[in-house]
Amino acid sequence: MVFFRSVSALARLRSRVGQQSSLSNSVRWIQMQSSTDMDLKSQLQELIPEQQDRLKKLKSEHGKVQLGNITVDMVIGGMRGMTGLLWETSLLDPEEGIRFRGLSIPECQKVLPAAQSGGEPLPEGLLWLLLTGKVPSKEQVEALSQDLANRAAVPDYVYNAIDALPSTAHPMTQFASGVMALQVQSEFQKAYENGIHKSKFWEPTYEDCLNLIARVPVVAAYVYRRMYKNGDSIPSDKSLDYGANFSHMLGFDDDKMKELMRLYITIHSDHEGGNVSAHTGHLVGSALSDPYLSFAAALNGLAGPLHGLANQEVLLWIKSVVEECGENISKDQLKEYVWKTLNSGKVVPGYGHGVLRKTDPRYVCQREFALKHLPDDPLFQLVSKLYEVVPPVLTELRKVKNPWPNVDAHSGVLLNHYGLTEARALGLALERPKSVTMDWLDAFCKKAKASSA
Repeated sequence: MVFFRSVSALARLRSRVGQQSSLSNSVRWIQMQSSTDMDLKSQLQELIPEQQDRLKKLKSEHGKVQLGNITVDMVIGGMRGMTGLLWETSLLDPEEGIRFRGLSIPECQKVLPAAQSGGEPLPEGLLWLLLTGKVPSKEQVEALSQDLANRAAVPDYVYNAIDALPSTAHPMTQFASGVMALQVQSEFQKAYENGIHKSKFWEPTYEDCLNLIARVPVVAAYVYRRMYKNGDSIPSDKSLDYGANFSHMLGFDDDKMKELMRLYITIHSDHEGGNVSAHTGHLVGSALSDPYLSFAAALNGLAGPLHGLANQEVLLWIKSVVEECGENISKDQLKEYVWKTLNSGKVVPGYGHGVLRKTDPRYVCQREFALKHLPDDPLFQLVSKLYEVVPPVLTELRKVKNPWPNVDAHSGVLLNHYGLTEARALGLALERPKSVTMDWLDAFCKKAKASSA
């Protein structure tokens, strides 16, 4: 359910703008914020010229500075570790985890507005932060939430397009089909066909992005209810915030579930620019494809087992543990099952990451939520035992052999059968280049200039 990962960055693609922030800048913004300025688009209109100038200056002053050496391993290894993308909304550190506009997940939980005192941050607040680099007020978040609710109507032909597929089709196939059907209403496509000046590209793109963000929960909930609830869909409730309304449309009206959905959407809204879905959306968008086309492409990348489908693989693996050993499995039994999985040539899904070298902070905050709200849940207790058992096993495994399997798919630009066949035959790696912010580029270039003086 990563609704913003590709979409939130697309508003920047048309104008080639960048936006930046740090924790100190965000704190300063809290002190300066005017509660009367409620319109997100007007904020962007003020920010864009400044950031356009910043990018021009960065290019003119440091355009020839080298960012590192490219090795054969990087090329063969799916561009792993190769800095090649500009992505302002978030930065992923191998040791620390993700930061959204300079803010860590715990910091976002502290400063972003929540639906209730001491509660989880509202996704609308994170969206505002990603697009502007500024922490919004509660009033601004409420205004954005209402704006999204007003944009959320989905035409009947979208549902008809989904219904044309078998109900047994994978949910991501149905979801992507629904997004493609939404493309009929693209504001950017209409504006481009009417000859809009390139300096204004961002404006219809912004409209498409906000419309898409508003409508994808409706489409996703429809697919879920179609597959698992006999097609009994639940209408949107405009009185609810973004996360709570999505929970409601899925059929979960418990307040704790609404809080979990707010947290889940917030922490999965962006994860740097090099992951498959974000990278794909960025790549397709760079061709001036509208946000619907870009996001649909990103969803298809997300559907791969080495990316978003890994969530499904985790659930299926845990289900297999329960079916074979029961929910109350001991740590010793679980360790034995883990070794059984590894010795069969398979992996334990959910462990290992293309960039992170420590526990993912997104897991940590969800674990803390579970400890607070459902500590005695048998499934959560099983996952907690895995958290204790699996890492030592993988550490031991590394001493004798490489614990990671060969990758049998390649997310690249060889969009023909030969390229795909070759990639699978050679076991080429998942593409995962590194993205950086303008702050990072500034600091790197200044350091390089100083060392060469």
